[in-house]
Amino acid sequence: MSILRKLGEVSLDYLYRMGVMGMFLLKTFFYVFTPPLKINRFVKQVHFIGFQSMLVIVLTGCFTGMVMGFQGYNSLSKFGSDAFLGPMVGLSLIKELGPVLSAFVVTGMAGSAITAEIGIMRISEQIDAMELMGLNPYRYLVVPNFLAIIVSLPLLTALFDVIGIFGGYLVGVKLLGVGAGTYFGEMVSYVDMNDIMEGVYKSLSFGIIIVWVCCFKGYYTGVFTGFGAEGVSKATIQAVVLSFVLILVWDYFMTSLMF
Repeated sequence: MSILRKLGEVSLDYLYRMGVMGMFLLKTFFYVFTPPLKINRFVKQVHFIGFQSMLVIVLTGCFTGMVMGFQGYNSLSKFGSDAFLGPMVGLSLIKELGPVLSAFVVTGMAGSAITAEIGIMRISEQIDAMELMGLNPYRYLVVPNFLAIIVSLPLLTALFDVIGIFGGYLVGVKLLGVGAGTYFGEMVSYVDMNDIMEGVYKSLSFGIIIVWVCCFKGYYTGVFTGFGAEGVSKATIQAVVLSFVLILVWDYFMTSLMF
């Protein structure tokens, strides 16, 4: 009976946390569409999430495309289909690797920082002070991050895709001898607007997941984790890991729906 009681307690605790997370997301959506918007905070977060992540996005996209150029050429040349290297690199980046890896980079760089910032504000009672002054923490802390990542992540994903395709071009055309016209010509034939929009939809949904999880973990630091520096570190680790898992799970469901 003690085992069953323990399982029941754990199950109820997880159900409670899921309910709190769901309400947190609903409140966020509500305040997103409720004026006024904190423009200065929004612009600051766009610079932090978008501009400061560009260098890592460029490096990651370039080397991802170069690796795909090597691997794709090695696999396709066995079947005499190396002319399809361009479509393989383009479709893989636009539909899957671009949105997923860009989301991972943003989670590791910006998402973890957002969790730590809000978590420190929680344990230092700055959020409580905001509430006592009649200010809404959602409007100041959550909504600007939500809108900033919705704007930034699709643009970062597009940059990742372009740089990755160029990296595949460097390897496939300049190094391995695939024709430049063949590389881009076949890509134009096989990549259409539906493929591009699938990547856009995925990047938008991944952005919602990142800001939802990271802001929630920071906002409830001390409630579901310990207080102090240990609580902030636990909340940050949980936010990053949970975001990675949810991104991969949601990517599967979106891919199956759009297949």
